[in-house]
Amino acid sequence: MNGDRSPRAAAQAPPDDLSLTAAAVLDAPSSGAAPAVATGSATGAAVGGEHAAVPPARLTGQAASLADHAGAVIDARGETTTAAHEATASHGSPTASCPGRTLARPLRFAALGDSLTEGVGDRVDGAWRGWAALLAQGLGGPCGPAEFHNFAVGGALTRDVDQHQAPGALACAPDIASVVVGVNDTLRHTFDIHDIAVRLDRVCAALTPYGTRILTACLPDPGTMLALPGPLARPLARRQRAVNAVVHALSDRHGAIHLHIADAAWVEDRSMWSADRLHPGERGHRMIARRFHELLAAEGLAHGTPPGAEPEQPAPGPAAKALWLATAGSAWVARRCTDLLPQLLGLAGTEVRHWARGTSVRLDHVAETALTSALASLSPGPPLARMGE
Repeated sequence: MNGDRSPRAAAQAPPDDLSLTAAAVLDAPSSGAAPAVATGSATGAAVGGEHAAVPPARLTGQAASLADHAGAVIDARGETTTAAHEATASHGSPTASCPGRTLARPLRFAALGDSLTEGVGDRVDGAWRGWAALLAQGLGGPCGPAEFHNFAVGGALTRDVDQHQAPGALACAPDIASVVVGVNDTLRHTFDIHDIAVRLDRVCAALTPYGTRILTACLPDPGTMLALPGPLARPLARRQRAVNAVVHALSDRHGAIHLHIADAAWVEDRSMWSADRLHPGERGHRMIARRFHELLAAEGLAHGTPPGAEPEQPAPGPAAKALWLATAGSAWVARRCTDLLPQLLGLAGTEVRHWARGTSVRLDHVAETALTSALASLSPGPPLARMGE
């Protein structure tokens, strides 16, 4: 759907269809080095995104004036350099470089994030594989297969990536690092877009000075994935779109390679998704890996064969779906009933009250203000934000 990246602002929609879409651009891009394959653990989050049937709201106030000057966000940003830089594990000065991004050692790829990057939904030989491991297989160079280190952990929040995963990734001095996280944050009562922005910026800023090229992605929202009713889905959609706006801004600022997968086309294709309706199945993980491989290859950073598009494992049947619901699914619902549901019900009540009064647009303005403040904290100048597109 790409609604969060369109330069157009539409007329105000009826309250029941109101949504917020955000995208932002900051002015400090940096470029880095190349890819990497090998080890780690992951366990992560649901995948979420745009509310499919929600038309955009009109820009107002500060964001409207800022949007007039906003630049376009692109899916793959950053110039290809002529040298690849290798940092030591202690991250001193780069120790080796050679023309054509050719290293005297295998490329290193570190994956940070939640259960999406851990590989939930793509089980092979009793373990999760996922898009990052599939991508790693296609990053090999003259020195052999890439080294893959997967630090992603199921249920991880942005603070977990900042506090626990980033130090391990820095220690292995990766050429490429994926930082894909944020959906779990939208499913917690502690959601704070300012904190998310600061932590993601810190992670990216720690990696890029040593030549690491960052991969990012914006994701669909869990309300859409679970087909929740409008009053429940819209607050989650606002949150995920705010996260995606921050990811767009930081991708531009740090010269990351960005993949936009919040669009409805693949979200609505159930063959892409696992039994839990929250994580990609094998076909979906392969799609993500292939699209990242295409972006990396275009910049000379992927030298191996791209992952195949067709699944190698049989798709889960009704029995597998029932088993998930009776085990992991019920446990997930129980946890969300504790840390999200009370607040979400309150947010839904607020949605209904504003709908009844005809003032639903005020909820968009509140989210707009919070996002603008979060982006302002990351830039020496005022942020350039687009809301309600």
